Amino acid sequence: MGQADGRDEEKPVHAVTLAPFRICRYPVTNGHWEEFRKASGRDKHTFTHETAPVASVNWYDATAYCHWLSTLWSTHVRLPTEAEWEFAARGGVEQRSYPWGSEPRQYGADRWRDGPEPVAQAEANGYGLFDMCENVHEWCADWFDPGYYAVSPANHPTGPEHGKRRASRGGAWRHQIKCSRCAARSSIPPEFRYADYGFRIAAEGI
Repeated sequence: MGQADGRDEEKPVHAVTLAPFRICRYPVTNGHWEEFRKASGRDKHTFTHETAPVASVNWYDATAYCHWLSTLWSTHVRLPTEAEWEFAARGGVEQRSYPWGSEPRQYGADRWRDGPEPVAQAEANGYGLFDMCENVHEWCADWFDPGYYAVSPANHPTGPEHGKRRASRGGAWRHQIKCSRCAARSSIPPEFRYADYGFRIAAEGI
């Protein structure tokens, strides 16, 4: 994990071992969200395109969706940890800067003018995952600590026990630079809802 020439919170680069896990190919979309929204009595969101990632959800909304889906599927659905997300984003290539290679993508001026775009508009990474590092920021399960990498366990890290901000990963449509590096870390308080924050789901096992 991490990047030697990255920001301070991405250092030190360190080896991590993870238990087998599954992660969704796409972020949760508005179409996925709609049934849960109705069941839980939540308001409609600003963006409603069925195949675009749901956005303006806070960390509690995301975890509530996971609990709801866990009941429907009779399996434990959750948010990915930071370590799982970064592993998945690299697509099987250690220390790859972006899911697609070593350089950021160049986007035309017509992209992401008004909100998130439908998922899977570009090629998948080596694990068959779409939209890693672009479209919306994705909530992770962990509390955020900029110094965590210095004390992170080598096996199955799940972040610090306490904190004030929850970790997130990936680039987002509202930024001038639309994509992020696989190692780039971000965070906001878990109660915040931003128009460029969404999530994807994960589960144990293979």
